[in-house]
Amino acid sequence: MNRIFPLLLVCAWSANTGSVTAPNVEPARFRLMTLDPGHFHASLVQKFMYADVDPLVHVYAPRGDDLQEHLKRIESFNSRSNQPTHWREEVYTGPDYLEKMLAEKPGNIVVIAGNNTRKTEYILRSVQAGLNVLADKPMAITPADFQKLQPAFAVAASNHVLLYDIMTERYEITTELQRELSRQPALFGKLVKGSPDEPAILMKSVHYFSKIVAGVPLKRPAWFFDVHQEGEGIVDVSTHLVDLVQWEAFPEEALSPADVTVLNARHWATPLAREQFEQVTGTENFPEFLKGDVKDGVLRVYANGEFTYRLRGVCAKVTVLWDFEPPPGGNDTHYSVVRGTRANLIIRQGSEQNSKPVLYVENTGAVSDTAFALALKNAMADLQGKYPGIGFQREGKVWRVIVPEKYNVGHEAHFAQVTENVLSYLRAGRLPDWEVPNMLTKYATIMQAYELSR
Repeated sequence: MNRIFPLLLVCAWSANTGSVTAPNVEPARFRLMTLDPGHFHASLVQKFMYADVDPLVHVYAPRGDDLQEHLKRIESFNSRSNQPTHWREEVYTGPDYLEKMLAEKPGNIVVIAGNNTRKTEYILRSVQAGLNVLADKPMAITPADFQKLQPAFAVAASNHVLLYDIMTERYEITTELQRELSRQPALFGKLVKGSPDEPAILMKSVHYFSKIVAGVPLKRPAWFFDVHQEGEGIVDVSTHLVDLVQWEAFPEEALSPADVTVLNARHWATPLAREQFEQVTGTENFPEFLKGDVKDGVLRVYANGEFTYRLRGVCAKVTVLWDFEPPPGGNDTHYSVVRGTRANLIIRQGSEQNSKPVLYVENTGAVSDTAFALALKNAMADLQGKYPGIGFQREGKVWRVIVPEKYNVGHEAHFAQVTENVLSYLRAGRLPDWEVPNMLTKYATIMQAYELSR
């Protein structure tokens, strides 16, 4: 038997075996399927419940630790005391799991977040079968993958289904406000063009292999450290950063790969001792598929990448860094600068900010401090309708944006925000006109950088 029916589901059936006629209930509009969930992001899509989404989720995956870790996380959401979920997972684990899903199609949305070796294939096959796809980044990890991804969008359009990647960083409140303030010309002025030495936009993301997710230490699969299966940092986390550059510099404008020129790119490795590898994977020794990346007993993971590029003449630089574990009390961090003719908008997330992102507004000197403070006051007043309670205060030479705690929902909650947004697109029957061309532009940018880093 390759099907696993959890106890919750069996009990639900048992409770309905009497002679009482069940009420006529409208079936849920949306039904999730999870395909080969090897990354914890797959489970975070289900951290909360959604209106008109069926609580029964069909999972198609090979047997193994990846699947078991996924089911454990779903069960932890179901059993928590605060806002418990009530998902029911029906699991198929045969070797033909992909073909079985495509033949049965018990749902209409496929969630894909796991080993990236076959991700682009999974995406293409799913949209060919007429299924909507919500895919974790990256949707492609090599130029060859990108060649498969491009027609997938055309197939999705012809089959009237949506293909979308999970861009959680758009929902971080300081990033939202950075974008909003850059659209206030009396405060920000205009986005400068910048140069390779002084880019108009800087994005830097620091991540850690050892971290806490959903309140417990994260167990990573061994394949996560193989760049042929996970992808290098320059094509992985940088997906978020390139997305933010586009989203902030050219809001709601359709871009094209022809708008992009990558100027320079590099990649380098993070060393990982065998003991560190065992700590986060539970695997005592490096597997055979990693032996080529082991030198003098240390695993070299090409998780770091950096590149500078021009987008419609605007110079941007993105940097992705990975280390083993954060300092005490620390976590993943994001640093961002968007430079205007009147103001610079800066997000910092260091020890001075208690590892929480904080947005600062800096006067470039184009106007007096008095005029600048008035412009900031007016800009904040203009945003009160959308973000009630936000404010600002002077800190030295800059102004700190004050954000009420209710907006600091945390990274894990952003997955629910993305999902809610995708459901709204599905209800409307379409994505915004700029989303698909900008996804293609994003991956074209990253692939340019990947090739140049060689």
